[in-house]
Amino acid sequence: MAYFSFQNIKSLLGIAALTAASALTSTSYAQTVFRVTTIPEEAATEQTRKFGPIVKYLESKLGQKVEFIPVSDYPAAVEALVNKQVDMVWFGGFTFVQASVRSGGKIVPIAQREEDTKFQSVFITKPGSGIKTLPDLKGKQVSFGSQSSTSGHLMPRSFLLDAKIDPDQDFKRVAYSGAHDATIASVVSGKVDAAALDITVWTKFVKEGKVSDKDAVVFFTTPGYFNYNWSVHADMPAAQRERVKKALLDIDPKTPEGKEILDLNRATKYIATVPENYRGIEAAARSAGLLK
Repeated sequence: MAYFSFQNIKSLLGIAALTAASALTSTSYAQTVFRVTTIPEEAATEQTRKFGPIVKYLESKLGQKVEFIPVSDYPAAVEALVNKQVDMVWFGGFTFVQASVRSGGKIVPIAQREEDTKFQSVFITKPGSGIKTLPDLKGKQVSFGSQSSTSGHLMPRSFLLDAKIDPDQDFKRVAYSGAHDATIASVVSGKVDAAALDITVWTKFVKEGKVSDKDAVVFFTTPGYFNYNWSVHADMPAAQRERVKKALLDIDPKTPEGKEILDLNRATKYIATVPENYRGIEAAARSAGLLK
């Protein structure tokens, strides 16, 4: 399946809205405002809450206005950076690979959370469902997150294929929720029998009491893999790129500001990253037929 098959009317509307917002700004404004977005892995209100403090922090470090611009879906985030409508994006490993391929290798990952070196996904189900292993999913209704999600689709699918389970052939129905919080809700509500998602979102929901073992339980946790990163376009001036990278790496968990940023982003600290770290993600995507 080619990357372009993931684009739909919703993503095109998101890109159009972003383009319209950019068109309203003057040339001088475009030069002074640093625009940031993210793959919409959670609800829009949560995205704004999560990235608000880091926007404020970057403003102080870069000495310019920083604006967070939400997009409608994962493909819209890819297009926004490829087309330089934003300056930096928080990507999942798969969306980084998609953006890199889409741009001819002009997307540069500059920082990732320490946790992203050994990331994991979880499969959840309702207690008492009888689902205890991956083979138990055969004949069931199963949900992933966004089709372009690393932790909510690509890597869970890859591990299923490794276990000789083909979701498109072996599941009664494959659903795509669009976001990790919606994935959890689909299991809790009984819309699907099981689902796969980002382990950190699951842990957050459990910690905050938004879900309990009476609602859903984890029955499989994947091996680790590289995942999320902050990426910029290669056309960004080298000096600016280094300022942005340094600002991210300098976020200090010992300060109130740094602790808030890192806690909201479920991170202990940011570390440098390189494109080579995502070759495994690209190989998995090609093997699963999600990238041509």
